[in-house]
Amino acid sequence: MKQRTLAREVSVQGTGLHTGESVTLTIKPAPTGHGIVFKRIDLNGQPEIKPRVDLITDLVRNTALTSGHAKISQVEHVLSALHGCGIDNALIELNASEPPVLDGSAKPFVNMIIQGDPVEQDKEREYFVLEEAVSITDGNRSIIALPCDTLRISCTSADDRGVHTQHLSLDIDPDTYMTQIAAARTFTVYEDIEELVKMGKIKGGSLDCAVVIRGDKILSKEGLRFKDEFVRHKILDIIGDIMLLGLPLKAHIIATRPGHNINSQLTKKLFEKLEERKKGPKKKPRLTTVLPTETSLDIRRVLDTVPHRYPFVMIDRVVEFIGQDELVAIKNVTINEPYFQGHYPGNPVMPGVLQIESMAQAAGILMLRKVGNECKTGFFMSCDKVKFRKAVRPGDQLVINAKLTKSRGTKIGVAECNCTVDGMVVSSGEFMFAIVDGNVEG
Repeated sequence: MKQRTLAREVSVQGTGLHTGESVTLTIKPAPTGHGIVFKRIDLNGQPEIKPRVDLITDLVRNTALTSGHAKISQVEHVLSALHGCGIDNALIELNASEPPVLDGSAKPFVNMIIQGDPVEQDKEREYFVLEEAVSITDGNRSIIALPCDTLRISCTSADDRGVHTQHLSLDIDPDTYMTQIAAARTFTVYEDIEELVKMGKIKGGSLDCAVVIRGDKILSKEGLRFKDEFVRHKILDIIGDIMLLGLPLKAHIIATRPGHNINSQLTKKLFEKLEERKKGPKKKPRLTTVLPTETSLDIRRVLDTVPHRYPFVMIDRVVEFIGQDELVAIKNVTINEPYFQGHYPGNPVMPGVLQIESMAQAAGILMLRKVGNECKTGFFMSCDKVKFRKAVRPGDQLVINAKLTKSRGTKIGVAECNCTVDGMVVSSGEFMFAIVDGNVEG
């Protein structure tokens, strides 16, 4: 895919959310390799800031960046719009310290980008393709990034009372972003407003630019734009915050109660891996052949075969291979699993998405064994006919049954899988995955 910029400059005027200052923001075209750059035209020397995670200086209800004497706050909505619309190169001029809040969403910035007429440039886009799991846990919040051939975000948003719990999982591309994410507005709990005011925040805030939750009521100048608008805005913020990596990302991000702080911690870890990758050659791929003569795999052989590592190894043992097309594996579910801190405190339940992951890993092992998996990796592509029948809790042993039903040469496989506990089916589905050359570093 080619890099993209705008054909013409576009501007918008408004008020900053936290400062209350009047501000004009202009997005201008930029050449290939330029990246996204902010420029404070109101300051002496018109300093520029290239948004990176190591420049973050404030994460209280926004993401703020500082370079030298120049600071820009509330950058996440602009960055989210640019990232979501697939814009690689742009110069963003501001005559104040933060972009206008406008309606509290990224939709006005998306409209600007459309007016600016995005155009392809003559250089290929460079991605950061995640090769191993990265996870952050902070109390009842967690965010995990897994290898994936697209940008996929699965997010759970919840308040302390569990009244407004929402979940959504989407593959992020420009069409999806513009129609399903961009219009979701920022929101806050009514009881938090006084504290934010004391901190000198939200001087430009109003019901025109935010949704306020008061008890079970929703306060705003218009009704909710989506019934699950809160989780959509959380995804919007994640997209903006991971833009501080400096490259578009290919990964599956799974977030529970995310916020700017934990988003930035994830981006910082990803940035460190990006820098490590730039410094030296990659490790030699490990040899991971599952021999046709092997009738089972212990945890060491499982780790030899799958690219996953803590906390996302969802197979403890392959108990039995049945011919060439079936296997039985187990996953012991213990209270020590990190996701039980937030899913849910006092009532721990194994997330359905992790049961899907365990079945996908089992199916991947089966396909790798069938085709000969030396220096190859299985990538989960899709699932269908997924059903969840019973909660899985700490102390349960998940028995995973996988059977290959279709294969297209040595590249694509389809498997039917189910998980049982004490002989009862708790989840099932049909999975498609691809086998690709090259191994993920462990």
